[in-house]
Amino acid sequence: MLLSMTGHGEATAQNDRLSVTVEVKSVNNRHLKVSVRCPDSFLALETNIEKVVRQVVTRGTLNIAVRVRHLTDAATHAIDAKVLAHYWRQLTQAAEELATSVPQDLGPLLPLPGIVDEGDGKSVEASDWPLIENVLAEALQNLQEFRHTEGREMADELVSLSGVIEENASKIAARAPGVVADYRERLKQRVNDALKENGIDLADTDIIREVSLFADRCDITEELTRLRSHLKQYRSLVEADSSNGRKLEFIGQELFREVNTIGSKANDVEISHMVVEMKAAIEKMREIIQNIE
Repeated sequence: MLLSMTGHGEATAQNDRLSVTVEVKSVNNRHLKVSVRCPDSFLALETNIEKVVRQVVTRGTLNIAVRVRHLTDAATHAIDAKVLAHYWRQLTQAAEELATSVPQDLGPLLPLPGIVDEGDGKSVEASDWPLIENVLAEALQNLQEFRHTEGREMADELVSLSGVIEENASKIAARAPGVVADYRERLKQRVNDALKENGIDLADTDIIREVSLFADRCDITEELTRLRSHLKQYRSLVEADSSNGRKLEFIGQELFREVNTIGSKANDVEISHMVVEMKAAIEKMREIIQNIE
């Protein structure tokens, strides 16, 4: 089943020590990139968090926010006087340089980073990881459900687009033999018109060589065969149990290569129009596949 690389998942749980909330957001990326934002005291768990993520997700950029709130009485908000003093010295110096008065109220400084410790700065304990791991796993599960839902919609659209290519390929296969016959008649008519004044009539055998060369140049049998084979493999990847974004990207390139060759060899206006429709369908497929894991 296809998985979108775009999604969102969130989960919350607590024990007698902590309340933990994990929010996961993902966007598309050719590789897996994990960015973790959490309290400084929990940064030691970043490696563990990434290991859990890699067991679930293989591609995409994941931004993970871990919010931790201590539930013990000791985990009260506290002002860091050293940080506050540092800010105050900078403010005083800036006021002197600007020749203005220094504010007498320290309240505006409190929202600045590092002044107020919200109780999340306590040291991490080994017993904290199981709770965080469970919340992270639940958030990733919610993310996967979101990505599965979008993946099903993408799969339906990709199958529909493959149908456009297959339908036009069938029309081209039916029209291709007539292209050579039309060329033979046009060539014969042009030559006969040119020789008519001299009373010379050109027999069919006289243009066999030229028509044979044309037929060889515009023969697209092999390209149509490979195109159908690629479409078959493409559908099997879309309907597979696993998500195969990279393989689909490769098949998309092969489809475009065969369609482009058909357009350059066909030498027919109607076939050219069908080729344009197939190229448009492949371009839409590429846009969708770029967001598939």
